[in-house]
Amino acid sequence: MSFVAEWKVTDYCDHVTFYDPRDPRWSVNPGPMFDEIREKAPIHRSPNNHWVISRHADSLAVLRSSVASADSLHVEPGKEPLSFDDRRREKRQQMIASGENNRPFLFRDAPDHTRLRGLVQKAFTPRRVNEMEGFVTNAARGMIRRHLDGGTFDAVHELAWSLPVAVICEMLDIPASDHESFQNQSALLARGLDPDFLLSAEEKRDRDAAVEHFIVYFHQLFEERRRAPGSDLLSALVAAHDGGDALTHGELISTAILLLVAGHETTMNLISGSLLALARDQEAQQVLRAEGVTRTAVDELLRFVSPVQLTGRTMLDDIEIGDGITLDKGSWTMVLLGAANRDPAVFDDPTRLNLRREPNPQLGFGFGMHHCLGAPLARLEVQVVLRELLAVSTDWNIMTEEIRYRPNIVLRGMESLPLSLIPS
Repeated sequence: MSFVAEWKVTDYCDHVTFYDPRDPRWSVNPGPMFDEIREKAPIHRSPNNHWVISRHADSLAVLRSSVASADSLHVEPGKEPLSFDDRRREKRQQMIASGENNRPFLFRDAPDHTRLRGLVQKAFTPRRVNEMEGFVTNAARGMIRRHLDGGTFDAVHELAWSLPVAVICEMLDIPASDHESFQNQSALLARGLDPDFLLSAEEKRDRDAAVEHFIVYFHQLFEERRRAPGSDLLSALVAAHDGGDALTHGELISTAILLLVAGHETTMNLISGSLLALARDQEAQQVLRAEGVTRTAVDELLRFVSPVQLTGRTMLDDIEIGDGITLDKGSWTMVLLGAANRDPAVFDDPTRLNLRREPNPQLGFGFGMHHCLGAPLARLEVQVVLRELLAVSTDWNIMTEEIRYRPNIVLRGMESLPLSLIPS
């Protein structure tokens, strides 16, 4: 039986396999489905009216192209995917007329992307990340040592989520009393990154309500930082705004929301996915115990887990990829990062977790100008968690027969991961 949907798309290619995100297996077990698409339909136009690419070389070509825009508002009339919000073009026209573009820089191009990213990047320099190691280590050590009694705990909520939230809240100087409230709100936003046609009316309302919640919350925090600025990142953004660095109030809010959600959601999925993979692979776990948690090992876990499964680009001009296929100007392209990270043309034995894999050109953090800003911090957090676990335990066991995943297809992750640590 085919893992993916079938449709007659002979106008675009000579196959009948296409990417259908409605299939619930994309969140549960996407690997075999990625492999089938990459083999049978590596470049195709979906019946949903957008391009889909799945090979590593094609994905890299699009991600590094100067005519591949992260701004989906550049999609031309008549070329919109069927899932796009009908109000999208109206919103763009309103923003152009008002001069106010409040979307996060993740979805914007130069020069706005360059300006906004440059303001935030100062907080993620290697020096600043290294300065965070002590805080990350103490936080992770405390969380792990609470579970050395052999009992079962939820590693998603009590470690993989708690640590990244504590770290990004430390950088933003957000009160500890507010940390817990971010879990539900950020989860709603993460679900809202999936295509609209996959979301129920209730999920769309929840997503919009979460955005409103964060708008009000950060507005209040920014006012507090104006009255009493500190050395945190929010204070730095307020200073940039008040100093005339062309940072609007809307950009302040959207940047803060992006940092909070992106700062922990993907790292949470990477940590929990790594714990699951290592629990299932004793050989890989022994490599870590013998050789340490190296940068090479973390990159392989990132490739293997692929917490960000896909991303989108709009073509500002025609671009030819693959075997002479042209992605036409004004069309939208879905880049399946999870499939590219399993491409046997690039990775030997790609379904195996090989913590010594070199080279490893994984695309888990994206590529080019939109390469993940927080990549150094995410690597540090994964390294610290695994290092601390290995120091105090001989193994960890999965205490359930069925792993439950959230329905998300963009930011894929587990709902829970019941683990039991075996103390050393």
